Amino acid sequence: MTKDKSFIAKARQEQIIQAVIEVLNEIGYVQTSLAKIAKQAKISTGLVSYHFSDKEDLINHTLMYLMTVQVNYIKEHIEAETGAYQKLTAFIKASLHYQKQYYANNVAMLEIIFNARDGENTPYYKLVNEGDDPIYVMLEKILAQGQQEQVFAAELQPKTVSILINGAIGESMLLQNETFDMEGYQAELMKMVTKVVK
Repeated sequence: MTKDKSFIAKARQEQIIQAVIEVLNEIGYVQTSLAKIAKQAKISTGLVSYHFSDKEDLINHTLMYLMTVQVNYIKEHIEAETGAYQKLTAFIKASLHYQKQYYANNVAMLEIIFNARDGENTPYYKLVNEGDDPIYVMLEKILAQGQQEQVFAAELQPKTVSILINGAIGESMLLQNETFDMEGYQAELMKMVTKVVK
């Protein structure tokens, strides 16, 4: 495949994945089909099948895309900081802002994790392990760095605290509406987290 064809194929795949996200948001995983995805993308079902072998393959690619976008968004914000506390603050702010800015992505990810099943009929949520999640690992490293810098408590357990913080961040997605005070939520979360880590 030439460079131009490879670029076009990648662009087409991303177009299809964006259609998956939109369909998952509109009708949920159970009602999603290749035909409905193709209609949303304004292409033929055959073209979807050309790029992805079946629905499971397309859903897997969509999940990987969603995870990559989220990780890169957060990483970009924390890499601008040096100190562990500054990185922790940046992590929380970026994570909450991502929840708000990419709300559709989060809904699509939840639809996949809680409704999709692998080839052995195992729900995806049973396959998810916080220890393997790059976002949890990213935060664990920040917390461990803080301990090394002696700005975070020595007895702090990075893995446990990472789960607690990410849980609070994830919960905010379910609360988002016109009356939800994201800035206030962020401020209160930072107060609680500061007490825990210090």
